[in-house]
Amino acid sequence: MEAANGRPTRWIGHVDMDSFFASVEIRDDPSLAGKPVVVGGPPEKRGVVAAASYESRTFGIHSAMPMARALQLCPHLVRVSPRGGRYKEVSDQVFDILRGFSPLLEPLSLDEAFLDLTGTERLLGPPETIGPEIRRRIKGATGLTASVGIAPNKFIAKLASDHRKPDGLTIVPHAEAVRFVQGLPIGRMWGVGDRTGEEMARHGIETIGQFAALGPAQVKQLFGIGALKMHELSWARDDRAVVPDQEPQSISHEITFARNQSSHDVLKGVLLGLCEQVAARLRRHHFLGRIIVLKLRFADFRTITRRQTLGHHTDDAGEIFETAEALLVEGRAASPLSIRLIGVGASGLVEPDQLPLDLFAADPVDARTNALNATVDRLTERFGREAVRRARSVLSDRPESTESTLERRD
Repeated sequence: MEAANGRPTRWIGHVDMDSFFASVEIRDDPSLAGKPVVVGGPPEKRGVVAAASYESRTFGIHSAMPMARALQLCPHLVRVSPRGGRYKEVSDQVFDILRGFSPLLEPLSLDEAFLDLTGTERLLGPPETIGPEIRRRIKGATGLTASVGIAPNKFIAKLASDHRKPDGLTIVPHAEAVRFVQGLPIGRMWGVGDRTGEEMARHGIETIGQFAALGPAQVKQLFGIGALKMHELSWARDDRAVVPDQEPQSISHEITFARNQSSHDVLKGVLLGLCEQVAARLRRHHFLGRIIVLKLRFADFRTITRRQTLGHHTDDAGEIFETAEALLVEGRAASPLSIRLIGVGASGLVEPDQLPLDLFAADPVDARTNALNATVDRLTERFGREAVRRARSVLSDRPESTESTLERRD
């Protein structure tokens, strides 16, 4: 099928695995079937819900909820500790299946991805054929269910995959795109959180269609210039392309303390350990970072970030720590309260061969440091992180929950 301009009709798919982490755990342990299952850290370590089975959601439990609260809502809840390696293994299996439908695959996380299906109809059939086949192959290979949305663009495809979860399929034809979008509650609009939703309700806006009926000038006046993009989406207009193999935008690690921490020496030791992890991942992914970001969450849950741009790019833990430590001093001056969470990240990433060659500039990280880092990486890869560490970073070995992120460019 071709559009009026002679080009193939644009079709974008969005595949979202149903309660992925929890579903993997239930599949691997059938005794969990039918029970309210969540994946996440223990409540005594301030764990949060990473995934909730549909049985647990009937109690009002959802992802990102504190585990202690989840157990209050459902005392017989079954908590399973996360197994990141297992989820990555199954995720790779799913993405391999999706690449069989289109080479233009854009993973958003371990359990969801966009794929560009434009021009695949002659080979694979129309969306009405492709959608069920995607779900069939995933189910056959993994035993898990996926919800699929196929639509003219990314925004509508994402809405469509969520329309009939779990194990659902929604196809939105081009002629029905505006009607489909505008018939949804305003809370389904990208960018509308609780606060924005309350503001819109104050103006009598309950559906995307009511928001779309406003003129651009009125949208800007009521909700600010950023809402103009949302207004475009409300008319089903979204020209974003599916971008495969995106490079990381930032690499970070953070840690939540089991008990709020006030000792500056302990905080520095933890920070050093986090900097070592960030530096190691930079080198593993062959990136150098220039912007160092520190994140602090205080006992009252107020969260601040501080950042510093270096004069050069680096992947050295010592340099990252030197900057992060200065940011820690600056950040702690903002509040006398103890620290609940600390994190550090590097952004402004480039690959080494992307840097301009300056024959007269001194190398900020000398050859001996590079050789030392390479040796540490080899030992860590072979014997684990405990093999070679700076003494102070041992202070980071505490019973807290940790999280690492590798954010990708949109």
